[in-house]
Amino acid sequence: MIKMEKFLISKGPYAVDLASFNATWNETRWQGEPPPGAAKGSWHCTIRAVWFRRRRGETVASIGTLWKSFREAPVTALEFLEQHVDGRYGGDAVGRWDGDGYWGNVSLETQQEHLKILRPMLANYPAVPAGFDGWWKF
Repeated sequence: MIKMEKFLISKGPYAVDLASFNATWNETRWQGEPPPGAAKGSWHCTIRAVWFRRRRGETVASIGTLWKSFREAPVTALEFLEQHVDGRYGGDAVGRWDGDGYWGNVSLETQQEHLKILRPMLANYPAVPAGFDGWWKF
């Protein structure tokens, strides 16, 4: 990913919570034999993210995660972002606020946590929300 100097919604930018970076080792099956000496697994890395998009002509604010699997784990959130170059799957949204209603299949407590971020985020469009680093694009 590349950090943008200026917000452009057309570039599909994300703001990330650098402190939320997580890397978990997953044992995986190989299709065929792995290269000699290769570990039989991968690092599944995630980071919390928020983003704006247009839906039916309206700007909405979303919250979720960016993820990628690696053979060798990035050490820091910034390394993860720099090595994450394939944005075809985008962010995994778990909540969205359009100014009138909330979308998400989460507990009421989690919904309230999301709205504490998403309401001011949408009201202050296109500012980076407090506690997040942005804007990043693929």
